[in-house]
Amino acid sequence: MISLQHLSLRREESQILDDVSLDMKQGENWVILGRNGSGKTTLLEMMTGYLFPSKGSVEVLGYKYGQCDLREVRKEIGYIGPSLMEKLSLTDPVWEVVATGAYAYLRFYEEIPQIVKDQALTLLEEMNLGELAYHPFGLLSQGERKKAMLARCLIAEPKLLIMDEPCAGLDLYEREKMLAEIDKLRQRNVGVVYVTHHVEEIVPLFTHVALIRDGKLAGAGPKEEVLTQEMLMATFDIPVTVDWDNGRPWIKISSGGTSI
Repeated sequence: MISLQHLSLRREESQILDDVSLDMKQGENWVILGRNGSGKTTLLEMMTGYLFPSKGSVEVLGYKYGQCDLREVRKEIGYIGPSLMEKLSLTDPVWEVVATGAYAYLRFYEEIPQIVKDQALTLLEEMNLGELAYHPFGLLSQGERKKAMLARCLIAEPKLLIMDEPCAGLDLYEREKMLAEIDKLRQRNVGVVYVTHHVEEIVPLFTHVALIRDGKLAGAGPKEEVLTQEMLMATFDIPVTVDWDNGRPWIKISSGGTSI
């Protein structure tokens, strides 16, 4: 699905990424986990072809970057991130914001086919947002907006879904509602790559984890093998213990027992 080989990125005197290699296979859903500024979002930008490495190679869905038309690749990739949400119109009805995803538009300036509108309404119903379908997008809560963004991605039936901290800024209630919708992606034929710095967001959907520290790969593999006390300590510089509950990890600070 995704092959990143020996990726390095240097900007002036700063080494953003340092020889990162990852192979994400079909049927695997990955979390990229690390502290702020560790290089997580940089990796996503390379996967979507908006940033190129100083060294190394990127292959996504069988396309080798530098030897393909990136516009065609992006048609097969759904993306959720803060930069995209800021570009959407707050006055458009929610169903219309979702429908734009079928064409990768930011707004419609023409009549929308009824079949696309029906698809948007169905997705909103599935995410318990049906009663908000005709409300302006700007009146939704942050959590509702992010669920609508997920519906916007899914209407295009992508092969790969990339999410950059989709739960950032959400309170506990809205975060858990969003994570529940993300976990339902197990029912769809789509590969998922998810960036976060919160271990508790790793729901059962996710099978593998890559730990990033200071632009380097600190560990990668099945989540139960990677999310150990030792590897998390090496990544976050905090002594922790890890508890598992139905495929979801929870960590505590070892010294004080405070949950994270």
